[in-house]
Amino acid sequence: MRLYHCADARSLRVLWTLEELGCDYDLVNMPFPPRALYPGYLDINPLGTVPTFVDGDVTMTESSGACHYLADKFAPTPLRVDPREPAYGDYLNWLYRSDATLTFPQTIVLRYTRLEPPERRLSQAVEDYSIWYLSRLRSVEAALEGRDFLCAERFTVADIAVHFALYLGRTLGLDARYKPNTLRYLDALMQRPAFQRAMAKQAMPA
Repeated sequence: MRLYHCADARSLRVLWTLEELGCDYDLVNMPFPPRALYPGYLDINPLGTVPTFVDGDVTMTESSGACHYLADKFAPTPLRVDPREPAYGDYLNWLYRSDATLTFPQTIVLRYTRLEPPERRLSQAVEDYSIWYLSRLRSVEAALEGRDFLCAERFTVADIAVHFALYLGRTLGLDARYKPNTLRYLDALMQRPAFQRAMAKQAMPA
C-alpha cells in the first residue's frame, strides 16, 4: 500500500487510519499543491488532489472512502462498525458527513485566506463560510454530550474523519469559536499515539 500525502491535508485521515491499524505502507510526503510541485503527480491522480491511496490494483482519491475501505479490509477491527450493529447507520452518516458537510466550507475559507494572492482574497466569503461550517458543528457538539466518541461507544474511523475537519478548523483559526464538547474531543483525540505517529511521519522530509 502507498499513500501520497501533503501535511495537514485530507490525506491525514488515511495516514492516521493506517497508523491505527498498524499497517505496512509506503508514505510519499509531497509539497502542496502536488499537481504543480510533485513531478508526474497528475499521471498518478488526474484530479491533482490528495490523498491518492494505492492498494495493489485499487486507487482511491476520497479520504473518507479510503478510511472506510481500510476498516473493511482489515476487519474485524474496533475501528469498523459492522452492518449488524445498531450504530451502523450513524457510523456511515458521520463518516461521510465529515467531508460533504464539514470539510467543504473550510476549503473556501482556506482558499480565500491563504491560497489566493492578497488581491483576490474575499473576507466576506471567508466569514460566510466560517459561519456555515460552525453551524454544522452543532451536530458534533450535541453528539458528544456525555460521550467520548461519535457512535458505537468506541473510537472508529468515523471519529478519524470528523476529527480531521475539527483539526483543519484549528489550523484555520476557527477553533476559537468551538463549543466545549467539540474542543474536548478535538484535544483528547490528538493525544492518541497513532495520531502522534501520523503527525511525526508527515513532518519527515520528502
